[in-house]
Amino acid sequence: MLDILKPADIAALLESSPPHERGVIWNLIDSSRQSEILQELNEERVSDLLADLPENEIIQLLDNVEADDDLTDILQQLPDTITREVLHSMDHQDRARVENLLAYDENTAGGLMDTEIISVRASVSIDVVLRYLRRHDEIPTMTDNIFIVNRFNQYIGTLPLRKLLVSETGLTVRDVMETDTDPINAEMHDSDVAAIFARYDLVSAPVVDDQGQLLGRITIDDVVDVIIEDADQSLLGMAGLSDDDTFAPIVTTVKSRTLWLGANLFTAFIASAVINIFEDTLEKVIALAVLMPIVASMGGVAGSQTLTVVIRSMAQGHIIESNQRWLLMREVGVGIANGLIWSGVVAIAAAAMFNDTTLGFIIALALIINLISAALAGATIPMTLKRLGIDPAIAGTVILTTVTDVVGFVSFLGLATIFYA
Repeated sequence: MLDILKPADIAALLESSPPHERGVIWNLIDSSRQSEILQELNEERVSDLLADLPENEIIQLLDNVEADDDLTDILQQLPDTITREVLHSMDHQDRARVENLLAYDENTAGGLMDTEIISVRASVSIDVVLRYLRRHDEIPTMTDNIFIVNRFNQYIGTLPLRKLLVSETGLTVRDVMETDTDPINAEMHDSDVAAIFARYDLVSAPVVDDQGQLLGRITIDDVVDVIIEDADQSLLGMAGLSDDDTFAPIVTTVKSRTLWLGANLFTAFIASAVINIFEDTLEKVIALAVLMPIVASMGGVAGSQTLTVVIRSMAQGHIIESNQRWLLMREVGVGIANGLIWSGVVAIAAAAMFNDTTLGFIIALALIINLISAALAGATIPMTLKRLGIDPAIAGTVILTTVTDVVGFVSFLGLATIFYA
């Protein structure tokens, strides 16, 4: 059954299976295909599978991984002792390429790039390039451009295959090359690389060092992986999670979730302490306790809307220093408008329910205050966290909930204390 499935399909099957079943499925896979399937798995699942294998089997498996970038991704998840053994088993040329990739952080362009490239000089003819290509048994996967370099191996342009195949053989590469594709610095963060690919609809892009020397290329398949990973991290981060394994053991799952449950509990105690300050007011007007969740909930939802929009815009690179003020004022305007609309609805309902127009006025005013505060907090919290080097997707929700709860309770119960004193 497994023999008829493609490597990507088997990888999907492994990732959608509980841990004990993964081992069974892995043992059923023909050993000649295991290396190919490893390249299709995400990094965490690779680590889980290799953790149960003897060192000699791991080395043998990785010897058959053809793509340098895939091998580098796997080696970065393994202990240093195994990494050294794998590198030692490689020939000098392959080892040098992999060691160059390992020198870069996995979240940079250098960590993403593939060193399998085809490069030529601008002075050679199209005929020479075609004859050079025919000498290869095959060209690297996802090749859409041949990179043009000078005698110092510095990138100067690209020769698209679509132009190479239809150009006169007597022309030189310089006559038909393109120079509108800017190279990507090897130290650029992978999220910025993904943004460039999306903006310019790239299939591949050259990667250079600080001196402009061509190091490798990044292809769209690697960028798609980055986009999916960033989206998963953002979604999980909103709940304070970092592990994306649906079938992780109970202990592992508890460890990944309990920290943020504790943080949420701490913020809940802060909100409770605020409520306790107005204990006397609550004893006088019991209706306040009934209406408190409305104020907090409306603020939380409004703040989450703003927070989500801002985090998404930051991830896409749309928010810069020059437009932050405009965005902030826009969100405040939205908060004021929503506050006026829904405060009227809630005021009428509260006044009718408890036959108290003062109570209706108090909750309306508190709702306006909290919705404006929620908009401000939802816009400023992610920007502030980013400046501090903290992931807004992970910490933003907890902080926002605290702000909207505290502001909502203080405004509602504080106004009630003034009016019912």
